[in-house]
Amino acid sequence: MNSIGHIIKEARERRHMTQEELAQKVRVGIQTIENYESGEQIPSSQTILKLSTVLDIPAAELLKNHKEPSVNE
Repeated sequence: MNSIGHIIKEARERRHMTQEELAQKVRVGIQTIENYESGEQIPSSQTILKLSTVLDIPAAELLKNHKEPSVNE
């Protein structure tokens, strides 16, 4: 199963973009992109829409294997 972070990283690399370039286009910090790609942080719905636009992939592609954490996690 591909995580959101893995999909973001693959899409970014396919477009020959650095994490810094992606961060600037999505208007977040570089550390935030690093956290998304490492799986330490999940992008908000609004950020997922921005990422899908910048990376030219459907938002559904980013969300297809994502499950919301349960209350017990």
